[in-house]
Amino acid sequence: MSLRLPLLIVQMGSPPDALREQFGDQSDWFRTAVGDAAHRIRVAHPDLGEALPDVSEFAAAVITGSWAMVTDRADWSERTGRWTKGLIEAGKPLLGVCYGHQLMADVMGGVTDYHPAGRELGTLPITLNAQGREDPWLGQLPPVFSAHLTHAQTVLVPPPGTQLLASSTHDPHQILRYGPDVLSVQFHPEFSEDLFNACVLKRESALVAEGIDLEALKSSIHETPYARQILLQFARRYAS
Repeated sequence: MSLRLPLLIVQMGSPPDALREQFGDQSDWFRTAVGDAAHRIRVAHPDLGEALPDVSEFAAAVITGSWAMVTDRADWSERTGRWTKGLIEAGKPLLGVCYGHQLMADVMGGVTDYHPAGRELGTLPITLNAQGREDPWLGQLPPVFSAHLTHAQTVLVPPPGTQLLASSTHDPHQILRYGPDVLSVQFHPEFSEDLFNACVLKRESALVAEGIDLEALKSSIHETPYARQILLQFARRYAS
């Protein structure tokens, strides 16, 4: 039996039924995106009351996005936040995605809340700054690459000591580094074009009510291989 430790996916709630029926749970989205880049994958569901594993039981962790909000202060999220803080302080390999990005900032002394300019939605350009272009994880990426974004809350103030690596026109805090093995991204590297289109379709009525041009939005959606490369590189580096 292999003694190699798994990649842990911390699933922060469940997607709407229509998405789950078509694409599976969020953990499945990451399984599909990672493919054989991870030796094994283990999934934790804190929202279902599951205990989060000890740091010795996994090689690296990914904290997913969510349909909840960090500022809801749900018990399961707060519990996950305390566990996450311990991982960051221990330097355990960790990647936060969307909600995970916001939760990490929240527990480490930053500010997470609703973006004053509203929702960021679409397949949009992410721009690496000078530090991002020299970053060991990101330096092989183009200085500007596309990523799938859908969020109302954001990191308004990064935690002290974090390194800002990338921004978008809407949101200046797209990628944050907490340490050599700890990174978070506001966008969704696990999304495929089909999955993102389905997410938009699921919220179509609400988006129209918000005044969003659906045709322009849908025409902007395309695959984002460079954003996915961040996730793949994380899995290969720590859990292959």
